[in-house]
Order: sequence, then C-alpha cells, then structure tokens
Amino acid sequence: MLRLGIIGTGFISHEFIKAARLSSEYELAAVYSRTLSAAERFAEAYENVALYTDMVEFLSADLDVVYVASPNSLHFNHAKVAILARKHVIVEKPAVSRPEEWQELVKLAAEHQVYIFEAARNYHEAAFTVIRDFLKDKKIWGANFTYAKYSSKMGALLSGQEPNVFSAKFSGGALMDLGVYTIYAAVRLFDAPQSVCYTAQQLPNSVDLNGSGSLIYPDFQVRIQAGKNINSQLPAEIYTNQGTLTLDGIEYIRSAIFQKLNGETESLAIRQADHQMLEEAQAFAQVLKGGQEELYSDYLQAAATVHECMFAMRKDAGIRFEVDHD
Repeated sequence: MLRLGIIGTGFISHEFIKAARLSSEYELAAVYSRTLSAAERFAEAYENVALYTDMVEFLSADLDVVYVASPNSLHFNHAKVAILARKHVIVEKPAVSRPEEWQELVKLAAEHQVYIFEAARNYHEAAFTVIRDFLKDKKIWGANFTYAKYSSKMGALLSGQEPNVFSAKFSGGALMDLGVYTIYAAVRLFDAPQSVCYTAQQLPNSVDLNGSGSLIYPDFQVRIQAGKNINSQLPAEIYTNQGTLTLDGIEYIRSAIFQKLNGETESLAIRQADHQMLEEAQAFAQVLKGGQEELYSDYLQAAATVHECMFAMRKDAGIRFEVDHD
C-alpha cells in the first residue's frame, strides 16, 4: 500500500481519497494544513491520520506519495518541496501556472528519483482509449468540446469579494479550472495542435469568467468552450468523414454514440468507472509500482503540451497572473 499525504483540505482532496481507497492501492497517512483546526475538520471522516501544520515535519513523515490540492498558484512550490524531500507527487490540475514550472518539476523529479503526475483525471479514462481506437479508420474534420459549470463562488464574486478561483494571485479562471479538461481531451485523442487561440469574458483583473478558443491541427480544428459563470449541457462532438461521434461530456464519459452519414447509429462500449477519479488513481499507482516508464513518459509529455497550450491561450486573451513577469 502506498502511504498517502494530503496538502490542501478542500472538497477535491476528499474525492481523491475516496478514489484512492477504491483502488486499494493507497492508505491515507497524513494531512497538512496551515491551521490545526482545518486539518482536524478535514480528518474527522478518517482514522489514524497524522495532522501537521509544519511542512518540514509533514514531509519528514513516512509517506510514499503526496497529493497537492492547494490553490493553483501554490501548486508549484508545494510540489517542489515535496520532490526535494524525495516524495512522489500528484498535483491537482492545473499543476502549474506556467509551462516552465512544469519543466522544472519534471527535471527535479528525475534528479531526485521520484515521480510527478498532474491529476487531470479525464486523460486516464479508459473511454478515451475506446474512442481513439474507434476513430483510427476515420478522417477527422473537427470537434467541439465544452465544459462550463456555474461556480459555487459566483455569489462571493458578485458581492465584491475575490475568491481564489477568480483571482490573478492564485492563477484562477475558467480556462485553468475547466478548460484544462477540454485541452486534455483533445491532446489525448489528437495529440499536440500546431497552434491555439482564445478569447474570453474577463474580470478587471484579466481572469476569465468564460471563453472560447480553438486548437488548430493541420486538417481540422477543435473548438473549446470553458465557463464558470454559466452552465452548459452541450455534449461533445467529433466530426469525421463517416459521421459524427457524440459524447455526453469530455470527462467521466458514460456514453458515446456514432451517427453515420446515412443516419444509422452505433453505440461504443463505454464503461464508466465507479468514481470519476478512480482511473487516474489506478494509473498513478501502476507507475509507482514500477515497470511503466513509457506510460509515465506519455503522461509527462501530455502535461507539457497542455500547459504550453494554456499559456499560449492566456497570452492570446490577455489573461495575466501575478506569477507572470513577461
């Protein structure tokens, strides 16, 4: 069993622990928070968990892997200190604010003989293997991928506050929080695009409430939409020379139906996992147990591609974070 430490006491950490337990590969061993009260509230649901408010003490504990789910802009430093302590690291998406931060973490992980992963859960879904295999004999004409969900923090934003998810200090916004899934889906299915573009509805601090863009390939484009001040029930569509494949979404997929040009339909055999984060937890454990270096290399390259795309899209839209100096 992999002894798991947690940095970040929000909802997403509870969900990862659920998935980790379902995988039967991890045991929760320790939680770090800046305040003991927050750590205690988080750990109420668990037994035999050590609580820490000192990062050095936390990283000195008997841990195999650390899951980082602090605010976006803190991911880099938290992941870095964990790597320097020779812990494997799983960083919640978006793992970093800028692509060179990811490059540095990958380099440090290699030097310290540990693994680093970005927890972009949809990349690891078996559904995408089924879909990619189905598309192999078809010419792609384009795709539309949307992920827009009204944020629980919109009320605070509208009352004049600046929640982390809408903050330039904490590298927030729709593209970073939800758009990352659409880009991962495109990279998983079609590999790296040649170029990207993005336009957005933005706050005075430049952070995007929602936006749309394109990933441009030699023969087609993948159009994406991300939003945190709107809800969308749009399916995902992939257009081919033989018909249109419709997915019920671009993450935690449960349905994929192909409508041929003659109107006939075909359903792909999609099996949804028992938890939306289970497949990534299993994938990371598989690498951590050894013998999966090619898979690991694929994960690192996909993350590098996604972060190059997101950075270029931010620049195109004029979205600036405090971490930006150019």
